[in-house]
Amino acid sequence: MQADELAKRFRVTDGDDFRLKHFDPGETCGLDIAKDEARELLRAGVERLRDLQERLYAEKRWSLLIVLQAIDTAGKDGTIEHVMSGINPQGCEVTSFKAPNSLELRHDFLWRTTCALPERGEIGIFNRSYYEEVLVVRVHEGLLQKQGLPPKLIGKDIWQERFESIRDFERHLSRNGTVILKFFLNLSKDEQRRRLLARIDEPDKNWKFDAADLTERGYWNEYQAAYEDAIAHTATKQAPWHVIPADNKWFTRLVVAATVVDCLERLDPKFPRVDDEARSVMAKARKQLLAEDDNRKG
Repeated sequence: MQADELAKRFRVTDGDDFRLKHFDPGETCGLDIAKDEARELLRAGVERLRDLQERLYAEKRWSLLIVLQAIDTAGKDGTIEHVMSGINPQGCEVTSFKAPNSLELRHDFLWRTTCALPERGEIGIFNRSYYEEVLVVRVHEGLLQKQGLPPKLIGKDIWQERFESIRDFERHLSRNGTVILKFFLNLSKDEQRRRLLARIDEPDKNWKFDAADLTERGYWNEYQAAYEDAIAHTATKQAPWHVIPADNKWFTRLVVAATVVDCLERLDPKFPRVDDEARSVMAKARKQLLAEDDNRKG
């Protein structure tokens, strides 16, 4: 299956009929391959990504924002590590968003992520994002009361209003040359249980275990409903969601890499053309450098 086909298979651009239950966390599109084969496929995708990113960086026309959202243990960190490991770190920045600090809480909910947006020519990766404000804050509404909003603004329509703000924000970014790819790593409850147990039972994974993950697991149904509603209300052609099966890490990484490659191939960034004046300068520089070599030999 080609990169564009993989990307399209899991893309959501219109949320009117979106239901999370229609997406299987264990799907592999019929692929049944060994780890070595998966690793080789991913390597090829990363190599293509490296070439496209170099052109994106040189052209400095577009920027790419990748938003990664998922429940605990779904594999956001591993996806970033394996998919983006081969590209030039100069043109890529990862920002992880934890609970907002006191300064961030004194601003609107989009402020802290706006400050971390990628420059033209760069790829920015948000490990969690402004979507936390319609996910974790929605599941734990007590957090909303701590945000310092005027009480009259916290009404029954606040989530719809935040969805509207997000759509407007993403439309603004799109109109100004930032391409947005949003990924929800769709993990099953059974697979999360297995991964949490592995963090307890395998000594080299003990450092990953956080008791808070187990607490959040107790809100599984609430999170699934919040994700479904958020995706349904913010999936657009300008800023599509990709609901990626996350039960098989190798497949998750393949699809994310393929989707990013497909996006950059459609942008088709070019190395800047060198004009006649610049070529003349380079010709003189070349002559000067060759003369240094001749002088050294003489």
